Amino acid sequence: MTINNEAYQEELFVSGHRACHGCGMALSVRHILKATGPDVIVVTPTGCLETFTSPYGYSPWRVPWIHHLFENGPSIATGVAAALRAQKRDSTRVIGIGGDGSTFDIGFGALSGMLERGDDVLYICVDNGAYMNTGGQRSGATPLYAATSTHPAGKESVGKVEMKKNIPMIVAAHGVPYVATASVAYIKDLQKKVKRAMDFRGPRYIQVDTPCPSVWGFPSDHTLEVGRMGVQSGLIPLFEMENGKIIRVRKIKKKVPVKDYLKLQKRFRHLLGGPEREKEVVEIQDLADKNIETYGLLGKSK
Repeated sequence: MTINNEAYQEELFVSGHRACHGCGMALSVRHILKATGPDVIVVTPTGCLETFTSPYGYSPWRVPWIHHLFENGPSIATGVAAALRAQKRDSTRVIGIGGDGSTFDIGFGALSGMLERGDDVLYICVDNGAYMNTGGQRSGATPLYAATSTHPAGKESVGKVEMKKNIPMIVAAHGVPYVATASVAYIKDLQKKVKRAMDFRGPRYIQVDTPCPSVWGFPSDHTLEVGRMGVQSGLIPLFEMENGKIIRVRKIKKKVPVKDYLKLQKRFRHLLGGPEREKEVVEIQDLADKNIETYGLLGKSK
């Protein structure tokens, strides 16, 4: 599918939904649909996106939209794609848009099956790093040492002690044609990657970092700043992969210490109160530095 290089002008995700002020997820979805254009069917599992866009009698969606169970989004998307194929409606594309809970955890088995079968679905994970819809419980996407409602910080707790799953690489290992990471803080980059993904057939995957003011704990007008700091620290590497190989990365223009990123968010406040948590901060900095080295995030862009 090829559309005009400019973003589709008509709003396909309109105002009136119930998202929190400053919601990175709502902003991302608006611009995702600007990139795809109107000839799509969107499938969304249970989560924040489903909840704040479906109060009875109202909908911000101006494209066909299907809500289903937490665990079976990719399976539903597969069925929609099969129906379109049977009807020979090749121009209409299927987009799955799910949160990290359904993508990393509850629906991962269905996602893996969709990828293995080679179904013609673009799956986009809008990743805010926890189960925000039900109170901020940890998910497989919650970053190391973040405090959550199920891993609260305290005298004997440093928050979540497990690493965040590297889902983009797990997806790429299925042999899919296109995988990318993006951030709501870089809208044009996000739109460019969605458009590129629409040029492929078969399963594709994009993971979008979508800061959550309510649970991450920052003012609602700081969403883009927090997103940018995550990228510029190296904790959120932005890259594209085609057929298993990294073909493009977004370079860091000015590297910032991870501590500057952490101190913007209440979920990391327990790490910054004194020297007793310095070891954990150093570990997080090491993760960022490893990303910078692995993906080649410093230096001139090609």
